[in-house]
Amino acid sequence: MEWIWQQPEWPDFTYRASALDDLERQFLLQSGEFVGAFRHVGADDQDRLRIELIRDEALKTSEIEGELLNRDSVQSSLIQQFGLGKDGGKDGARVPDAERGVAEMMVDLYRTFASPLADKTMFGWHAMLMAGEKGIKDIGTYRSQGDPMQIVSGPLHKRKVHFEAPPSKAVPKEMKAFVSWFNDSAPDGKRPLPPLTRAGIAHLYFECIHPFEDGNGRIGRAVAEKTLAQGLGRPTLIALAYTIERRRKTYYAALEHSSRETEITDWLLYFADTVLEAQATTIKRVDFYMAKARFYERLQGQMNERQERVVARMFREGLDGFKGGLSAENYITITKASRATATRDLQDLVAKGALSRTGELKHTRYYLALAGITDREQP
Repeated sequence: MEWIWQQPEWPDFTYRASALDDLERQFLLQSGEFVGAFRHVGADDQDRLRIELIRDEALKTSEIEGELLNRDSVQSSLIQQFGLGKDGGKDGARVPDAERGVAEMMVDLYRTFASPLADKTMFGWHAMLMAGEKGIKDIGTYRSQGDPMQIVSGPLHKRKVHFEAPPSKAVPKEMKAFVSWFNDSAPDGKRPLPPLTRAGIAHLYFECIHPFEDGNGRIGRAVAEKTLAQGLGRPTLIALAYTIERRRKTYYAALEHSSRETEITDWLLYFADTVLEAQATTIKRVDFYMAKARFYERLQGQMNERQERVVARMFREGLDGFKGGLSAENYITITKASRATATRDLQDLVAKGALSRTGELKHTRYYLALAGITDREQP
């Protein structure tokens, strides 16, 4: 079987540019909607919202690779990186290597999005991500081991090879061509491309080379986000990894399907749709954040400690909320209250307009009552 990098046309990708025209226009339109929504958030709240959006991207880009990180540790590291905590965020808290590393990469991506791409950029990201890893030989540099780099699944006796990357000895040459293409296709480059098209090609191109011993997925998504940010002239804060993780199997299937031919229209359409969905999700999250601020302002001083704890837990679930809604049993588990107390507390929250209620008896469920959020998924 020949892989995409073994095709005579590689790396000259072909695609129907006209198929992406409407999607490119929608991307620019939604970008304006996000900027408008974000400007309605107060200056202090903008810092907090920025941290939340970057934190969740850091968590999700790791989760796509099967790595579950500690949410609070990632957030603590981001606060330190942005200098937003006490004494510039240097509170002495010990953040684990994995959480600190992905936070450092995300902040570097945010701050240096406009800079040209270079080996040094990606080597730095790789060293951040692999900090503390004992089983990785090549950290902060391209892979050098002679064995083929394969993406496989299944038991040892029946392995399925989903993709095989170029041999390690070819990686430096391949990456030199990739970096040149990336910078030449930038908005101010020799051959600029529209942002969605460029991001889709950049991600697939990078993943097909698979230049690192580990961390290729996370760095490849960072490269795609850098592309989008350059296209807009500002950090996107887009929920790309957040959106990909929700349909991870579809993402991997699209990558595998596109790993054999240099005609990549289907891949670009898939990736563009994913970016647009991520954009829409980010706008919803800004609306959610603003609705949260109005919620607490409206109910300030009206909730007891148990109610505040449960409401905070519900907000922590984000846009999706509790799967199937909050039940009385959930309330009891979170607060350790008696059933009678839980019933009174929940009835009180409904009466105050903090929660809405659906169903009866054991099927009763509760949802946050948020003004301005009309398209939440509720039964």
